[in-house]
Order: sequence, then structure tokens, then C-alpha cells
Amino acid sequence: MQTASPRPSGLLDAIHVIDGGLATELEHQGACIDGPLWSARVIEEEPRQLDAVHRAYIAAGAQCITTCSYQVSRMGYAQVGLSPQRADDALLRSVAIARTATAAFPRCRVLVAASLGPYGAALHNGAEYHGNYDCSFHDLVSFHRERIAVLAGASGPLRPDLLAFETFPSLDEVRAVGQALAPWPALQAWFSFSCRDQRLVAHGEPVARCAALAASFPQTVAVGVNCVPPAWIPALIAELHQGSDKPVLVYPNSGEGWDAERRCWIGSTDAAGFGACAAEWFRAGAHIVGGCCRTRPAHIAQVARAGALFK
Repeated sequence: MQTASPRPSGLLDAIHVIDGGLATELEHQGACIDGPLWSARVIEEEPRQLDAVHRAYIAAGAQCITTCSYQVSRMGYAQVGLSPQRADDALLRSVAIARTATAAFPRCRVLVAASLGPYGAALHNGAEYHGNYDCSFHDLVSFHRERIAVLAGASGPLRPDLLAFETFPSLDEVRAVGQALAPWPALQAWFSFSCRDQRLVAHGEPVARCAALAASFPQTVAVGVNCVPPAWIPALIAELHQGSDKPVLVYPNSGEGWDAERRCWIGSTDAAGFGACAAEWFRAGAHIVGGCCRTRPAHIAQVARAGALFK
């Protein structure tokens, strides 16, 4: 039996596999995710389809699923004429839908992570991939605190197991979330960064420095990267370990690229190849592996197979 890095203790101790791409899988299944709210549309319009995607990932071996709330915020909803209460309700409903999916697998322990995208996601202009926002630090803190407060105040099936701060592009936004989280030291969260290369986050700071800052918050249970090419993952794992001793999670894209001019995906990937890469990532020190855009349940099944070698 092969072994990876030393096991952490706590919430993520037994978790090695998370789900794959949610929005792109919903789109593949025929869901409409057009418009500024992107995948958040399905929370109200197509909840059964969302439930089915969650279940497909659990059946494939995911031990933690992320909610469909990446794009949900009061600011984003206001831009399309929806009330703050509508946004708050969508956050909680996304958790409830995920909980319904996990309940269909009573023999499995499946965590629910509330997906919280960066400020740039609410701008729906790709700003999460560069982090150059036209806002103040106070604006960033307020934006994140609004959503955190809603989830922190939830109970029962509306309360997630942890928060997933995903695709974060800059050190400043990590710092803003740390300040926003301060009133709730008992919450648990992971931080995952978008990157421009194998060493720097999208805005340009070293990923190791971002990991170190995130790891300093009492709420942080893991640090990682997502929405990056698979080829970058080994080097990024090393950078994350350099910055912190927290468990490392990685969930890259499928390996395909987005052609913005033709508005289509180019290149190819196969699930077995992704699984072979996952084995290398576990061996390199990743504790948790999953997928981001264009990865599907078949990819996660291969990740689960690879992860079984490192238990």
C-alpha cells in the first residue's frame, strides 16, 4: 500500500475525494446556465437536475460535494433586479439540495461544502482570473461577510459542514475573507486559489504566501488550488506545502482549454488519464483531489480509485 503525506486530524481526516465540475456538468445535462447568475439559476429553476448531478458525483466516489452557490451574492442578485433576501434564500436552498442528495446515500459519510466564489465572480466578467477589482478593501470584507453571516446563522439541513472559498485570485481578497470570518471562529473553511502559472496566483502574489495567510486563520482546515491546468498541479502542491502545513486540496480543470474567440472548449481529456494524474498528485502530497471545469463523474470515479491506494 502506498502512502502520501502525513494525515491531518479533524474534519477532513477521512476525506480524499471531492466532486468535479458542477456548472459544466449541469450544462452537459441540458441545464440552462446562461446569464449573469450562471449556475445559480438552477437552484430555483431546475433543482432536480442539480440533485441528480450531486448524486452522480457521490455515486462516483466523492466524499464531499460543493453547493451550487459559487455565483450567489446580494450584489450579483441586485444586478439582475433580485432582492437581498432572494440571494440569502438561494444560499440556504443550495445547501438543502445538497443535503437531500447526501441523504440518498445513508451508508456514506459525505460532507457538504458551501461554495463561495470571489468578488470577481459576482462581476461576471472573468475578474476572478486576474483579481483587479475596482472596489475598496472594505467592499471586499462586506461582500464576503454578508454570505458568511447567512450560512453561519443556519441550522439543521441548511447548515453546511464547511465553507469553500474557491478560485481566489489575490492575497488581498484572502485577507478580506479572514477579516470577514473573524466573528465566527468556530466555522471551518478551505481556501482554493486561481493561478497564472505554477508559482503565482492570478493577481501575481506567490501562492505559498497566500496559503500561509489563509492557514493563519483559525477557521482554515485546508488550502489548495482549482480551475488550473492539470500539468501545473505537482509544482503547485509543492508551493502550497511550502506555505503551510494544512492539508492540500487540488481540483484542476479537465485539461481542455477555453477558446474565448470561438467560445468553445478545445483539446481533449480522458477520465483514465485524469485518474493516473490524480495518483501522482496524491503521491506528491495532495490530501484531497477532485475536479473543476469539464471534469465529470467518470473523472471522479478514477480519482476515487487512485485515492483508495493512499488510505
